[in-house]
Amino acid sequence: MPKLSSVLLVDDDPTNNFLNERLLKRLAVTDQILVAENGQEALAVIQEASTAAKPAYPALILLDIQMPIMNGIEFLQAYQELPPDQRRATTVVVLTTSMDPRDLTRLETLPAAGRITKPLTLEKLDAVLQQHF
Repeated sequence: MPKLSSVLLVDDDPTNNFLNERLLKRLAVTDQILVAENGQEALAVIQEASTAAKPAYPALILLDIQMPIMNGIEFLQAYQELPPDQRRATTVVVLTTSMDPRDLTRLETLPAAGRITKPLTLEKLDAVLQQHF
C-alpha cells in the first residue's frame, strides 16, 4: 500500500497521541504525522493546508470525541461545511472511548467514515487502512 500524504491525530491526551504516533511510524503509514489537541486546532491545520500553493490535506484524521474547546462532534459539524474538495481528500475516523448513546446517535448524521474504540492497535489501524485506502 502506498504511504498516505499525512495523518492528523486529534486528541487532547498527549499519551494517546504519543502511542498512536509511534504505531503510525512503526508501520510506516506516512512520513507526516500532524497533531491537534482539539477540533479548533484540527480545523486550523486543514485551513493551513488549503492555503498552500499545492494543497495537501491529511489523507486520514483520527478524531477523539471528548476534548475541550471544540470536541469531535463540533469538529465534524464544522468539517461538513468545508468545500467538497477538502472533504473528499480526507477520511475521518472517530477514535474514542465514548459509549454515550447521544454521541453515537449524533455521529450517524455526521461525515465520519467509521468509528473505532481506543486504544488504536495494529489490527484496528490495518482494518481502517484496508477499508479506506
